[in-house]
Amino acid sequence: MTSTWVGRGSPEGLLLGVALDALLGDPRRGHPVAAFGRAASALERRVYADSRARGVLFSAVLVGGAAAIGVAAEKAARGRAARAAVTAAATWAVLGGTSLGREGRRMARLLEDGDLDAARRRLPHLCARDPDGMDGKALARATVESVAENTSDAAVAPLLWGAVAGVPGLLAYRAVNTLDAMVGYRNPRYLRFGWASARLDDAANWAPARLTGLLAVACAAPGGGAGRAWRALRRDGAAHPSPNAGRCEAAFAGALGVRLGGVNVYGGRAEERPELGDGRAPETDDIHRAVRLSRAVTLAAAAAAAAGAAALRAAAGGRKR
Repeated sequence: MTSTWVGRGSPEGLLLGVALDALLGDPRRGHPVAAFGRAASALERRVYADSRARGVLFSAVLVGGAAAIGVAAEKAARGRAARAAVTAAATWAVLGGTSLGREGRRMARLLEDGDLDAARRRLPHLCARDPDGMDGKALARATVESVAENTSDAAVAPLLWGAVAGVPGLLAYRAVNTLDAMVGYRNPRYLRFGWASARLDDAANWAPARLTGLLAVACAAPGGGAGRAWRALRRDGAAHPSPNAGRCEAAFAGALGVRLGGVNVYGGRAEERPELGDGRAPETDDIHRAVRLSRAVTLAAAAAAAAGAAALRAAAGGRKR
Protein backbone atom coordinates (compact mmCIF):
# COMPACT_ATOMS: atom_id res chain seq x y z
CA MET A 1 0.00 0.00 0.00
CA THR A 2 2.86 2.37 0.71
CA SER A 3 4.05 2.20 -2.89
CA THR A 4 0.52 3.05 -4.05
CA TRP A 5 0.71 6.30 -2.11
CA VAL A 6 4.03 7.46 -3.54
CA GLY A 7 3.54 10.73 -5.41
CA ARG A 8 0.21 11.58 -3.76
CA GLY A 9 0.01 14.18 -1.04
CA SER A 10 -0.64 13.37 2.61
CA PRO A 11 -3.38 15.74 3.81
CA GLU A 12 -2.30 15.33 7.44
CA GLY A 13 1.32 16.04 6.53
CA LEU A 14 0.45 19.14 4.51
CA LEU A 15 -1.57 20.62 7.37
CA LEU A 16 1.10 19.78 9.93
CA GLY A 17 3.76 21.37 7.71
CA VAL A 18 1.70 24.56 7.45
CA ALA A 19 1.36 24.60 11.24
CA LEU A 20 5.13 24.16 11.64
CA ASP A 21 5.79 27.02 9.25
CA ALA A 22 3.35 29.25 11.16
CA LEU A 23 4.99 28.40 14.50
CA LEU A 24 8.65 28.31 13.50
CA GLY A 25 9.11 30.05 10.17
CA ASP A 26 12.25 29.25 8.22
CA PRO A 27 15.15 27.70 10.14
CA ARG A 28 17.88 30.29 10.74
CA ARG A 29 20.67 27.82 10.02
CA GLY A 30 20.93 24.76 7.84
CA HIS A 31 17.95 25.62 5.63
CA PRO A 32 17.55 22.91 2.96
CA VAL A 33 16.75 25.51 0.30
CA ALA A 34 20.02 27.30 1.05
CA ALA A 35 21.86 23.99 0.72
CA PHE A 36 20.15 23.41 -2.63
CA GLY A 37 21.19 26.89 -3.72
CA ARG A 38 24.83 26.15 -2.90
CA ALA A 39 24.65 22.92 -4.89
CA ALA A 40 23.09 24.78 -7.81
CA SER A 41 25.83 27.42 -7.72
CA ALA A 42 28.50 24.73 -7.71
CA LEU A 43 26.89 22.99 -10.70
CA GLU A 44 26.52 26.29 -12.54
CA ARG A 45 30.25 26.91 -12.22
CA ARG A 46 30.92 23.54 -13.85
CA VAL A 47 28.37 23.54 -16.68
CA TYR A 48 27.71 27.20 -17.47
CA ALA A 49 27.82 28.28 -21.09
CA ASP A 50 25.92 30.91 -23.03
CA SER A 51 23.66 28.15 -24.31
CA ARG A 52 20.04 27.07 -23.92
CA ALA A 53 21.10 23.43 -24.10
CA ARG A 54 23.43 23.83 -21.12
CA GLY A 55 20.64 25.61 -19.24
CA VAL A 56 18.24 22.76 -19.95
CA LEU A 57 20.82 20.29 -18.62
CA PHE A 58 21.39 22.43 -15.52
CA SER A 59 17.66 22.60 -14.72
CA ALA A 60 16.99 18.95 -15.51
CA VAL A 61 19.75 17.67 -13.23
CA LEU A 62 18.74 19.83 -10.26
CA VAL A 63 14.95 19.56 -10.54
CA GLY A 64 15.16 15.85 -11.36
CA GLY A 65 17.50 15.32 -8.41
CA ALA A 66 15.12 17.11 -6.04
CA ALA A 67 12.19 15.01 -7.27
CA ALA A 68 14.23 11.81 -6.89
CA ILE A 69 15.04 12.68 -3.28
CA GLY A 70 11.31 13.14 -2.70
CA VAL A 71 10.49 9.77 -4.24
CA ALA A 72 13.13 8.07 -2.09
CA ALA A 73 11.85 9.78 1.06
CA GLU A 74 8.28 8.67 0.39
CA LYS A 75 9.29 5.10 -0.38
CA ALA A 76 11.29 4.95 2.85
CA ALA A 77 8.27 6.07 4.90
CA ARG A 78 6.35 3.02 6.11
CA GLY A 79 2.70 3.63 6.89
CA ARG A 80 0.44 6.64 7.01
CA ALA A 81 1.97 8.23 10.13
CA ALA A 82 5.52 8.03 8.79
CA ARG A 83 4.46 9.43 5.44
CA ALA A 84 2.61 12.26 7.14
CA ALA A 85 5.76 13.07 9.12
CA VAL A 86 7.93 13.10 5.98
CA THR A 87 5.38 15.27 4.17
CA ALA A 88 5.20 17.65 7.12
CA ALA A 89 8.97 18.05 7.20
CA ALA A 90 9.13 18.66 3.45
CA THR A 91 6.22 21.10 3.57
CA TRP A 92 7.85 23.07 6.37
CA ALA A 93 11.14 23.13 4.47
CA VAL A 94 9.66 24.54 1.26
CA LEU A 95 7.00 26.91 2.59
CA GLY A 96 7.91 30.55 3.04
CA GLY A 97 4.62 32.19 3.96
CA THR A 98 5.57 33.03 7.54
CA SER A 99 8.93 34.47 6.55
CA LEU A 100 7.23 36.48 3.81
CA GLY A 101 4.87 37.99 6.36
CA ARG A 102 7.73 38.80 8.69
CA GLU A 103 9.63 40.58 5.92
CA GLY A 104 6.54 42.57 5.01
CA ARG A 105 5.95 43.65 8.60
CA ARG A 106 9.63 44.52 9.02
CA MET A 107 9.43 46.81 5.99
CA ALA A 108 6.27 48.40 7.38
CA ARG A 109 7.95 49.14 10.71
CA LEU A 110 10.96 50.74 9.01
CA LEU A 111 8.66 52.95 6.95
CA GLU A 112 6.59 53.84 10.01
CA ASP A 113 9.81 54.88 11.74
CA GLY A 114 10.79 56.98 8.73
CA ASP A 115 14.02 55.02 8.26
CA LEU A 116 14.08 55.02 4.47
CA ASP A 117 17.75 54.08 4.25
CA ALA A 118 17.16 50.90 6.26
CA ALA A 119 14.00 50.15 4.26
CA ARG A 120 15.95 50.47 1.01
CA ARG A 121 18.61 48.11 2.34
CA ARG A 122 15.91 45.64 3.36
CA LEU A 123 13.95 45.64 0.09
CA PRO A 124 16.25 43.11 -1.68
CA HIS A 125 15.00 40.49 0.80
CA LEU A 126 11.63 40.79 -0.98
CA CYS A 127 12.36 41.62 -4.62
CA ALA A 128 15.08 42.36 -7.15
CA ARG A 129 14.29 46.02 -7.77
CA ASP A 130 16.92 48.72 -7.40
CA PRO A 131 15.98 50.46 -4.13
CA ASP A 132 18.25 53.50 -4.56
CA GLY A 133 16.24 56.69 -4.69
CA MET A 134 12.90 55.04 -3.84
CA ASP A 135 10.70 57.12 -1.54
CA GLY A 136 8.31 55.79 1.07
CA LYS A 137 5.39 55.35 -1.33
CA ALA A 138 7.53 53.51 -3.86
CA LEU A 139 8.85 51.22 -1.14
CA ALA A 140 5.31 50.58 0.12
CA ARG A 141 4.13 49.70 -3.39
CA ALA A 142 7.07 47.39 -3.99
CA THR A 143 6.40 45.61 -0.70
CA VAL A 144 2.67 45.14 -1.33
CA GLU A 145 3.38 43.83 -4.85
CA SER A 146 6.04 41.45 -3.55
CA VAL A 147 3.78 40.13 -0.81
CA ALA A 148 1.04 39.53 -3.38
CA GLU A 149 3.24 37.77 -5.93
CA ASN A 150 5.19 35.74 -3.38
CA THR A 151 2.03 34.50 -1.68
CA SER A 152 1.75 32.22 -4.70
CA ASP A 153 5.44 31.30 -4.90
CA ALA A 154 6.00 30.82 -1.17
CA ALA A 155 2.74 29.20 -0.11
CA VAL A 156 0.01 28.42 -2.63
CA ALA A 157 2.19 26.81 -5.31
CA PRO A 158 4.10 24.39 -3.04
CA LEU A 159 0.85 23.36 -1.33
CA LEU A 160 -0.84 22.72 -4.66
CA TRP A 161 2.08 20.66 -5.95
CA GLY A 162 2.31 18.85 -2.62
CA ALA A 163 -1.36 17.88 -2.85
CA VAL A 164 -1.02 16.61 -6.42
CA ALA A 165 2.44 15.01 -6.33
CA GLY A 166 3.37 14.55 -2.67
CA VAL A 167 6.91 15.07 -1.41
CA PRO A 168 8.41 14.84 -4.92
CA GLY A 169 6.09 17.65 -5.98
CA LEU A 170 7.02 19.78 -2.97
CA LEU A 171 10.76 19.43 -3.50
CA ALA A 172 10.68 19.71 -7.29
CA TYR A 173 8.56 22.87 -7.14
CA ARG A 174 10.91 24.55 -4.68
CA ALA A 175 13.85 23.57 -6.88
CA VAL A 176 12.16 25.12 -9.92
CA ASN A 177 11.34 28.33 -8.07
CA THR A 178 14.81 28.63 -6.57
CA LEU A 179 16.51 28.17 -9.94
CA ASP A 180 14.32 30.88 -11.45
CA ALA A 181 15.42 33.24 -8.67
CA MET A 182 19.05 32.36 -9.35
CA VAL A 183 19.33 32.31 -13.14
CA GLY A 184 15.95 33.27 -14.61
CA TYR A 185 17.00 36.79 -15.64
CA ARG A 186 16.97 38.52 -19.01
CA ASN A 187 20.51 39.80 -18.81
CA PRO A 188 23.56 38.98 -20.93
CA ARG A 189 24.73 36.15 -18.68
CA TYR A 190 21.43 34.34 -18.22
CA LEU A 191 19.31 35.18 -21.26
CA ARG A 192 20.07 31.77 -22.80
CA PHE A 193 21.40 29.75 -19.88
CA GLY A 194 18.48 30.73 -17.63
CA TRP A 195 15.80 30.33 -20.30
CA ALA A 196 14.78 26.80 -19.29
CA SER A 197 14.60 27.65 -15.59
CA ALA A 198 12.46 30.72 -16.26
CA ARG A 199 10.06 28.89 -18.59
CA LEU A 200 9.78 25.95 -16.19
CA ASP A 201 8.92 28.35 -13.37
CA ASP A 202 6.24 30.00 -15.54
CA ALA A 203 4.70 26.59 -16.22
CA ALA A 204 4.88 25.41 -12.61
CA ASN A 205 3.21 28.60 -11.37
CA TRP A 206 0.48 28.91 -14.01
CA ALA A 207 -2.26 27.16 -12.02
CA PRO A 208 -1.08 28.30 -8.54
CA ALA A 209 -1.05 31.97 -9.56
CA ARG A 210 -4.62 31.80 -10.80
CA LEU A 211 -5.67 29.91 -7.68
CA THR A 212 -3.99 32.62 -5.59
CA GLY A 213 -6.01 35.27 -7.40
CA LEU A 214 -9.27 33.41 -6.80
CA LEU A 215 -8.44 32.80 -3.14
CA ALA A 216 -7.62 36.49 -2.70
CA VAL A 217 -11.10 37.27 -4.02
CA ALA A 218 -12.62 34.73 -1.64
CA CYS A 219 -10.64 36.07 1.34
CA ALA A 220 -11.26 39.76 0.63
CA ALA A 221 -13.67 41.75 2.73
CA PRO A 222 -17.26 40.79 1.87
CA GLY A 223 -19.04 43.15 -0.45
CA GLY A 224 -16.82 45.87 -1.82
CA GLY A 225 -13.44 44.22 -1.34
CA ALA A 226 -14.40 40.93 -2.92
CA GLY A 227 -16.16 42.65 -5.82
CA ARG A 228 -13.21 44.94 -6.48
CA ALA A 229 -10.81 42.01 -6.32
CA TRP A 230 -12.83 40.01 -8.84
CA ARG A 231 -13.12 42.94 -11.25
CA ALA A 232 -9.40 43.73 -11.03
CA LEU A 233 -8.46 40.09 -11.48
CA ARG A 234 -10.59 39.72 -14.60
CA ARG A 235 -9.72 43.08 -16.14
CA ASP A 236 -6.06 43.59 -15.18
CA GLY A 237 -4.64 40.16 -14.40
CA ALA A 238 -3.43 39.50 -17.95
CA ALA A 239 -1.98 42.99 -18.47
CA HIS A 240 1.19 42.27 -16.50
CA PRO A 241 4.23 41.15 -18.55
CA SER A 242 4.55 38.09 -16.32
CA PRO A 243 2.03 35.36 -17.20
CA ASN A 244 1.48 34.73 -13.49
CA ALA A 245 2.43 37.68 -11.25
CA GLY A 246 -0.32 39.91 -12.60
CA ARG A 247 -3.06 37.53 -11.45
CA CYS A 248 -1.88 37.74 -7.86
CA GLU A 249 -1.12 41.46 -7.86
CA ALA A 250 -4.37 42.46 -9.55
CA ALA A 251 -6.50 40.48 -7.11
CA PHE A 252 -4.61 41.91 -4.12
CA ALA A 253 -4.91 45.44 -5.53
CA GLY A 254 -8.66 45.10 -5.83
CA ALA A 255 -9.05 43.44 -2.44
CA LEU A 256 -7.03 46.17 -0.72
CA GLY A 257 -8.54 49.03 -2.70
CA VAL A 258 -5.16 50.24 -3.98
CA ARG A 259 -3.49 50.77 -7.34
CA LEU A 260 -0.37 48.78 -8.14
CA GLY A 261 2.02 49.01 -11.08
CA GLY A 262 4.17 51.81 -12.43
CA VAL A 263 7.86 52.25 -13.12
CA ASN A 264 10.23 49.63 -11.68
CA VAL A 265 14.01 49.72 -12.00
CA TYR A 266 16.00 46.50 -12.37
CA GLY A 267 19.78 46.59 -12.80
CA GLY A 268 19.64 50.24 -13.78
CA ARG A 269 16.97 49.61 -16.43
CA ALA A 270 13.52 51.19 -15.98
CA GLU A 271 10.45 49.13 -16.88
CA GLU A 272 6.92 50.48 -17.12
CA ARG A 273 4.35 48.13 -15.60
CA PRO A 274 0.59 48.51 -16.24
CA GLU A 275 -1.64 49.80 -13.50
CA LEU A 276 -3.59 47.14 -11.61
CA GLY A 277 -6.68 48.13 -9.66
CA ASP A 278 -8.51 51.45 -9.40
CA GLY A 279 -7.63 52.68 -5.92
CA ARG A 280 -5.09 55.07 -4.45
CA ALA A 281 -1.37 54.48 -4.22
CA PRO A 282 -0.41 52.05 -1.45
CA GLU A 283 0.63 53.41 1.93
CA THR A 284 2.49 51.85 4.82
CA ASP A 285 -0.66 50.56 6.52
CA ASP A 286 -1.55 48.69 3.32
CA ILE A 287 1.51 46.51 3.86
CA HIS A 288 -0.03 45.20 7.09
CA ARG A 289 -3.30 44.62 5.27
CA ALA A 290 -1.51 42.78 2.46
CA VAL A 291 0.26 40.53 4.98
CA ARG A 292 -3.06 39.69 6.65
CA LEU A 293 -4.62 38.90 3.29
CA SER A 294 -1.60 36.76 2.37
CA ARG A 295 -1.99 34.79 5.59
CA ALA A 296 -5.71 34.24 4.92
CA VAL A 297 -4.95 33.06 1.37
CA THR A 298 -2.29 30.68 2.70
CA LEU A 299 -4.70 29.13 5.20
CA ALA A 300 -7.37 28.79 2.51
CA ALA A 301 -4.83 27.16 0.20
CA ALA A 302 -3.80 24.76 2.98
CA ALA A 303 -7.43 23.70 3.47
CA ALA A 304 -7.91 23.28 -0.28
CA ALA A 305 -4.68 21.31 -0.65
CA ALA A 306 -5.54 18.99 2.22
CA ALA A 307 -9.03 18.41 0.82
CA GLY A 308 -7.63 17.74 -2.63
CA ALA A 309 -5.01 15.32 -1.29
CA ALA A 310 -7.68 13.49 0.72
CA ALA A 311 -9.90 13.22 -2.36
CA LEU A 312 -7.03 11.84 -4.45
CA ARG A 313 -6.21 9.31 -1.74
CA ALA A 314 -9.82 8.22 -1.50
CA ALA A 315 -10.08 7.89 -5.27
CA ALA A 316 -6.91 5.80 -5.35
CA GLY A 317 -8.27 3.57 -2.61
CA GLY A 318 -11.51 3.13 -4.50
CA ARG A 319 -9.71 2.13 -7.69
CA LYS A 320 -7.59 -0.39 -5.80
CA ARG A 321 -10.64 -2.07 -4.32
